[in-house]
Amino acid sequence: MQDFIIGRRRVLRTAGGLLAGAAAVGSGLIASGVTPAFAADAPRKLTRNTDKVRIGWGHGSLSMLAMQSDTFKKSLAEKDIKVEWVGPFPNHAPSMQAVVGGSADFGFWGSTTPALAAMLAGSPLVFNAFNIYSPRSTAIIVKKTSGINSVKDLVGKTVAVNRSGLGEFLLVAALEQNGIDRSKVNMIYLNPPDAAPAFAQGKIDAWSMWSPAVDIARFGNDAKDIFNEGRDLKFLIDFNSLVTLRKFSEENSALIRAVLDAYYTVGQWQSAHPADSEKILQAEGKYPDEVRDYLTSLKRVNHFYEADDPDFNKQFQRAADWLADRKIIRSHVKVADYCYRV
Repeated sequence: MQDFIIGRRRVLRTAGGLLAGAAAVGSGLIASGVTPAFAADAPRKLTRNTDKVRIGWGHGSLSMLAMQSDTFKKSLAEKDIKVEWVGPFPNHAPSMQAVVGGSADFGFWGSTTPALAAMLAGSPLVFNAFNIYSPRSTAIIVKKTSGINSVKDLVGKTVAVNRSGLGEFLLVAALEQNGIDRSKVNMIYLNPPDAAPAFAQGKIDAWSMWSPAVDIARFGNDAKDIFNEGRDLKFLIDFNSLVTLRKFSEENSALIRAVLDAYYTVGQWQSAHPADSEKILQAEGKYPDEVRDYLTSLKRVNHFYEADDPDFNKQFQRAADWLADRKIIRSHVKVADYCYRV
């Protein structure tokens, strides 16, 4: 793998203004970048009580690129921090369970929706940072031979989603935007390892899923999108997020700062090198070249936000309210209460 080394002075500068001039994404939120590391106006003294950090990872994720990056490991080693990778996790829920259960310190860059659900259920988790990649690629797919050509054709059909996650909210949004009552569709909860073979075998009619699993299934099963997050969703409802235990954040703010800065560097490299990054992700995920080439063609760009970014939090609060109104999460929540800035 290419070693994407950026000097310390440049890291602080690029992390502080990462992609600040990028175009607005579908939600209308402009990529304002992230706060410079170790800023003079940091709200609290940075502390640390461990020299090892355990980070969750999953296939096709930013965390997997970081795991393969010599620069990520080196930047933390320079601060006497040793990295241990935990995973792979198929989706965010088991990643967060590992954090709550004590076998990992960080989840991976997973969905904010199941994270909010876990927090509302009492899990002592907090958000440390957020990432919006664009263009978005979560989609509802059907086989081309299914006779289903639009969201309206899902009436009476069975659709697999992951509970309180990207899959569920995207289906709910798609039905709502097309004036279809949820009761008219048979929504079943399946995690990705179970939903993929169910879709391939025709046991379900449609699957609402994120990349790269949705892309692998689309190409492998001669399927097509009938609703695409980046193309069809009116505003962003879900974001990628990095979570830890609140107690861990309070006791290890310096370690979290170091991990975030290292991640921002990897994310910037990924944005600038889509072909190289997709080859790395494909090698680990072992999916076909046509999937890799499609993902490369998207030229996705990462936009990072610190946990206390006021403009981002307005968008996040709007999304959380939408989810609560539709009972995808159990109640309304003030998202700022679960955002821990270091």
